[in-house]
Amino acid sequence: MGFFDKLKDKFSGKPITEEDKENLDKGLEKTRGDFFSKLSKAVAGKSKVDDEVLDNLEEILVTSDVGVDTTLKIIERIEARAERDKYVTTADLNRILHEEIAGLLAENQSDDVNGFTVPEDKKPYVILVVGVNGVGKTTTIGKLAAKYIAQNKKVVLGAADTFRAAAVDQLKMWGERVGAEVVSKGMNTDPSSVAFDAVKVGIDSGADVVIVDTAGRLHNKVNLMNELSKIRRVMEKVIDGVPHEVLLVLDGSTGQNAVEQARHFTKATDVTAIAVTKLDGTAKGGVVIGISDEFKIPVKYIGVGESVDHLQAFNKMEFVESLFGGKDATNI
Repeated sequence: MGFFDKLKDKFSGKPITEEDKENLDKGLEKTRGDFFSKLSKAVAGKSKVDDEVLDNLEEILVTSDVGVDTTLKIIERIEARAERDKYVTTADLNRILHEEIAGLLAENQSDDVNGFTVPEDKKPYVILVVGVNGVGKTTTIGKLAAKYIAQNKKVVLGAADTFRAAAVDQLKMWGERVGAEVVSKGMNTDPSSVAFDAVKVGIDSGADVVIVDTAGRLHNKVNLMNELSKIRRVMEKVIDGVPHEVLLVLDGSTGQNAVEQARHFTKATDVTAIAVTKLDGTAKGGVVIGISDEFKIPVKYIGVGESVDHLQAFNKMEFVESLFGGKDATNI
């Protein structure tokens, strides 16, 4: 059994399908190409991983939006590896990076989960979705609904982003498209009342899943916290302990801005899962590594394209393998 097979055995998520793997590989093309282009230049003319190579590698990881703290952890691991092995060649660097990043994510995170299943003992399973405008929040909700409905689950959507007519209309469009009931009171209504009604409709209709959209404005932290807290309190009047999940949606193409948004929202509310979208259109896919490592909150979904099938349940090992061009790639 190989290194990555052993790591995969630590996780409960099922291996992704061949089609998902192809979509993932294609979605990370820009990140992979940019990263290895920089890495090849950094080791040109070098045979050994020395201080200069490590300095260049540190810069590459930071500019690939892996994040400073996570980058320093990776560099420290490679330095320890070089010290232990006495001589590490630049030809080995791809493989070593691959292994150390995979190992870091494996050690620091909870098990991968099958993102498109719901607990049988929670019906309806209530998901509150948060994030700023423009990150693909409403689209992610629509794609999630489509995934659940494809499993013959009944889904109710709550249009509680009542500050933007476009958000309400977009959610209604997704509901019609995928066959999910949408609870809406239009613009400028109390978001918590929409959330309350969505959960109530979910119970009355025998829904398996209720997904509630929220306002995407980055107003000050106190107002954000108060608004999200009120939504939670009101929903709990219908079902104790809801929402079962608070899903934060981040736009991967914004790099470190996505990290800042994660810091803001994790301070404002109890985020339990993260979705990183728009990875196919950017070379900033390394941000997923930094987010996974820094926040210790499961990255549950990634978006690698426009179609419903391009929203995938995140699998750490498959992601790293794809980022490095496949598990058998060992040369730069």
